[in-house]
Amino acid sequence: MSGHSKWATIKRKKASADAKRGQAFTRLAKEITIAAREGPDPDVNFRLRLAVDKARAENMPKENIERAIRRGAGLDKDAAALEEVMYEGYGPHGIAFLVSVVTDNRNRSLADIRRAFNRAGGSMGAAGSVAWQFEQKSYFSLETEGRDHDTLFDIAVESGADDVVFSDNMVEIYAEPSDFQIIREGLQLRGLKIDTAELSMVPKTTVSLDEKQAFQNMTLISSLEEIDDVQDVYSNLDITDELMAKYEEQE
Repeated sequence: MSGHSKWATIKRKKASADAKRGQAFTRLAKEITIAAREGPDPDVNFRLRLAVDKARAENMPKENIERAIRRGAGLDKDAAALEEVMYEGYGPHGIAFLVSVVTDNRNRSLADIRRAFNRAGGSMGAAGSVAWQFEQKSYFSLETEGRDHDTLFDIAVESGADDVVFSDNMVEIYAEPSDFQIIREGLQLRGLKIDTAELSMVPKTTVSLDEKQAFQNMTLISSLEEIDDVQDVYSNLDITDELMAKYEEQE
């Protein structure tokens, strides 16, 4: 299950601040809008609270957040235009992909995503062809900041974690979706600074490839994430620390 947080970290490092911030705010606003359909109060609507927390962590302006909530609550006329879609496919060398989309034009999104897969030597899959290889999990990542691994492991498990993965200066924590709030509060109470806190689609098993083959799939991930309608990209590619470092060097 390794690789998720490293990929997120490299994206943040490589982002050009202004362009990336605009794109990130657009995606966050869509996420908030969709979540607000289940209710406009973050104290009652867990999904909305999660989306708002994520937006605040990215320093999204308060007025942007409130506008997105109004759209989702049906107070703005264009709210109904957005819909959620999960596309499935295979990248080069059989790597499984899930692509989460929020769009006002399903045909446009599908065309853009199919084009990215085709250019990379992959292919789109039918509904259900890939999804069975993933499961939803509560996901957290944080920097170890010199803390002892055994101590961090104990804190994570005591907070309710199912799995804890260490890599370089980072730790990834996985748990059941229903335990999200309990674990987040447990980590915060122990004084840990959480870099990423989200519900994520996690592969049940990962696939290791050689460097050239892995880079082909990592390039596909980048291409998919550049599509405006794409919210998240999940794959079962095992991205090691060494692989991530080499990929960063070539970019």
